[in-house]
Amino acid sequence: MLSLRHLSIVTTCLLSAYGAQAATDTVNLNVKVTITATCDIHSVPSTDVDFGSIASTATDTDAAGALSVNCTPGTDYTIGLDAGENFGGGERRMIKGSDYVAYELYRDGARSQVWGNDLAGSLSGTGTGSDQNIPVYGRIATANSPAGDYADVVIATVTY
Repeated sequence: MLSLRHLSIVTTCLLSAYGAQAATDTVNLNVKVTITATCDIHSVPSTDVDFGSIASTATDTDAAGALSVNCTPGTDYTIGLDAGENFGGGERRMIKGSDYVAYELYRDGARSQVWGNDLAGSLSGTGTGSDQNIPVYGRIATANSPAGDYADVVIATVTY
């Protein structure tokens, strides 16, 4: 039969052995990420610059459309517009067959800053991490052309 003293010694030995098995060790685990700057100019579809239906005698007809750009917060960007598929004679033109209607695109509502693809003609901004609406203003100086549907395609490019 075990005495109370023997039972106490056995219990102490068992607890000591158990405590030795519960040892711990640690290590640091590094968690990393590299965020790269990006810009997306087609996350939201563009809104066409649609002059609608106008008389051939119309002058200084204005319309507006919009682009959307979403850039990494703090990322500087520029947006340029090319001259369009039907550029000729030093002007942007919409085409119907062999007929043209000249037009221009602007960065400002006053239509004083022609939008181009070079440094002087591009629009600059800074990304916010959200879609930013970028207006595109258009003007047809004169619609003196044969009746019909005219169109052009302009490519917008974001550089960041």
